Amino acid sequence: MSVDGATVGFTTGGVDVGSAGVGPERPAALLVHGAGMNRTVWQQQTRYLNHHGATALAVDLPGHGNSAGAPLATVAEMAAWLVRLADEVVVRLGGAPAGRRVALVGHSMGSLVCLEAAATAPDRFSRLVLAGTAMSMPVHPDLLDAAERNEPLAAELMTAWGHGPAAHVAASPTPGMWMLGGGLALLAAAADGVIFADLSACDAYEVGDAAGRVECPVTVVVGGADKMTPPRAAAPLIAGFDSADVVHLADVGHMMMSEDPAAVRRALRAALCG
Repeated sequence: MSVDGATVGFTTGGVDVGSAGVGPERPAALLVHGAGMNRTVWQQQTRYLNHHGATALAVDLPGHGNSAGAPLATVAEMAAWLVRLADEVVVRLGGAPAGRRVALVGHSMGSLVCLEAAATAPDRFSRLVLAGTAMSMPVHPDLLDAAERNEPLAAELMTAWGHGPAAHVAASPTPGMWMLGGGLALLAAAADGVIFADLSACDAYEVGDAAGRVECPVTVVVGGADKMTPPRAAAPLIAGFDSADVVHLADVGHMMMSEDPAAVRRALRAALCG
């Protein structure tokens, strides 16, 4: 699959979705990762969704994972790219590019990208799910500085702040999984400059009236132990939607997809498939 002639990395969790199609009874969903990350952050949700009523594709933004090109500089550019990808996905799955046929699911920076896409092209999307989101995502100057220098400290800070207390004492719902180590390895895989570009985009983005321009149903998933986008930071954004379903995950940090994968699966299935 490609957008603007550049390869797009994606995964369905090993499920052949080519014959499933897409329509009112089986929504297509694009899962979008956060800063410095890639499609694998959704590894505990993608396959499940494809076996439970959705056609889910976890995608790599440009310059991330298996997607070609350089990272895009702004949230608005990423959102415009995502709209073009959504049209490509619908055509590939046998639908028409017009109409609200694609759901967007975004985490952290990905939530801002999905929000902006749904606000700028409201006719394209059937549902918006925002996980680990906020009205704004200012980035600590020390983190930005470390990222600009491509120092390991950037990944270390993001991993430490991004996980809730349970993850810091080696607890994991997935046997054998070390969440902090996995988080560090994921960020270390990013090419030089990617983390800085993403964090700069988050730091500069202004939501403005984007929430009020979204026309599709909205679900917001918040983690009670999220230090990076705490519930209080999401509250003004939630208030800007005409209506929004809010799912609270107690004692879960920012990296909720790995910290409580089952709860996130339930939230996504309820939002996407009813």
